[in-house]
Amino acid sequence: MEADSFMFLGFNLHAWITILTVFTMFTVLLFTKLRSDLVFMGAVAILFVTGVLDAKDAFSGFSSTSVIVIGVLFIVVAGLTHTGVLQWIVKHLLGQPKSYSGAVARLMLPVAALSSFLSNTTVVALFVNIVRMWSKKLGISPSKLLIPLSYASGMGGVCTLIGTPPNMIISGLYADKTGEAMNVLATTVPGLFCLFIGVISIIALRRLLPNRKAPEAAFEDTSDFTVELLVPSDNPHIGQTITQAGLTEVHGGKLIEIIHYDDVLSPVPDDEPIMGGDRLVFAGQIDDILDLKKSHGFVNADHHVFKMDSVDHNRKLRTAYIPYNSSLIHKIMGNTTFEKDNNVVLVAIARQGRRIEKSPHEVKLHAGDTLLLECPPKLNINTSQMSTQLQFFDSDQVPNISYKTLLSSTIMLAMVVLSALKVLPLLQCAFLAAAAMLLLQCCTPGQAMESINWDILMVFAGSVALGLAIQNTGIAERLAYGILNVCGTNPILVMTAICFVGTFITEFISNTAAGAMFFPIMYQAAIQLGYEPYPFLIALMISVSSSFATPIGSPTHMLVYGPGGYRFSDFIRIGLPMNLIILAANIFCVNIVYPLTPLP
Repeated sequence: MEADSFMFLGFNLHAWITILTVFTMFTVLLFTKLRSDLVFMGAVAILFVTGVLDAKDAFSGFSSTSVIVIGVLFIVVAGLTHTGVLQWIVKHLLGQPKSYSGAVARLMLPVAALSSFLSNTTVVALFVNIVRMWSKKLGISPSKLLIPLSYASGMGGVCTLIGTPPNMIISGLYADKTGEAMNVLATTVPGLFCLFIGVISIIALRRLLPNRKAPEAAFEDTSDFTVELLVPSDNPHIGQTITQAGLTEVHGGKLIEIIHYDDVLSPVPDDEPIMGGDRLVFAGQIDDILDLKKSHGFVNADHHVFKMDSVDHNRKLRTAYIPYNSSLIHKIMGNTTFEKDNNVVLVAIARQGRRIEKSPHEVKLHAGDTLLLECPPKLNINTSQMSTQLQFFDSDQVPNISYKTLLSSTIMLAMVVLSALKVLPLLQCAFLAAAAMLLLQCCTPGQAMESINWDILMVFAGSVALGLAIQNTGIAERLAYGILNVCGTNPILVMTAICFVGTFITEFISNTAAGAMFFPIMYQAAIQLGYEPYPFLIALMISVSSSFATPIGSPTHMLVYGPGGYRFSDFIRIGLPMNLIILAANIFCVNIVYPLTPLP
């Protein structure tokens, strides 16, 4: 049956296949933890197999100029990151403000500036630990500053086309449609205006921010939840293995370390023999563990050597939290091989700032839980599989500030200036900047390749094909007409309605996906109204990156969720008014900077 011969409610067969595919995508992205790149690629495969898209259209995203630009920019960002640009800015800009208002401004403005050119996630990941220490010096709860930190990264990202993936996607799709490339600073003025309004709003709404105790505060004294027992020289268990002595699983806790004189074993092998003079370090319920003195003939160690900074040169304690997308959620650590696989030992668990008074290996883990782990000192968090399951509060990979810091900054500024002045197209500028970063050793080829976020590139490539399907099947045109029927022919009202929906959709799916899905609708609505789509799309860029009301609305919210000790409702309380305020600021400023222009 030909697709055009089947019509239902004004849509042909290909249109209905596309509608069902998009609806399924929304459902999967909302209610499952499947990776967004797999979801997009699956959707493209369905559209290709069913004949909605031919091979050229289905795979056009992989040859899209904008996709290539994003991939190259990841290498440029790697050069900035590995030469310590972020650390230099943190060191010199935060200072010692005397009020909360001053602290918010001193924090949000540099974070927004960095996020205009760097990955929002990278910036926030660096600042989280800094803000936690800074808040202690200022006498302010970290929860009062970490949400503003995350918000600033999102609002700063929209200030340039290269600051956030949705801007690149929407501008790339616009260039494909019209043959005209947007200026890299096209969103700068409305973005800065929204940032200014956002900073003022955070200060004005400060009472809506929670005053939570820092989660890691539950781990300030490790002696509260670890106990060391000494094996006397006449102990009957000497010569037995840990298993034979019945120490693999003890009531209320777990053996996490054995100290043989100067040799430290952790994790402890089941077949490790016990020797006289051994110090056994247990974690869990102290009262229960102390029963081992009677049952196994152990004695108290003469001093407690297990400290938060380090055990010795071989092991150290580190804190991490469980993000929303972690595979550890709802699992019990004692029932997994996580510790063995990653050479770490779980010492304790805190939830909402309080240590759970239970053996940590018997606790069902929740999103946002803070874990105290004994780890190797050189654990590579960025490349370890743990990076997908845990978010560490600290990082071993802190680059040194040197002349390369200035060098990489100069390369980035030259790229932006040349592109903004249209001396060279952005793609050429990006390639030159990436080549300079590598040739001048601002980053290694390995670091450059590791920095490329293939998930985003796959989503972008898939979004190009999806946009073509929505456009070619007439769905965008029909939806645009539907919005016009509801909102009338007032262009500002139509712009506001689509941006409003986009703002709240992006609370539940990635802003990259939201930008891809709403581009054809906004573009077609502007065309039907008889106006140039440019200002409509600028407003859309800002709206799909303005997700403030849920912790799952942005990866940066997830980064601060655990360290701030937040609850889901904390984001709703402050985020809903912020969504409406930034939406109003966005529509107002865009229409001032880019007056609506009728099509010729």
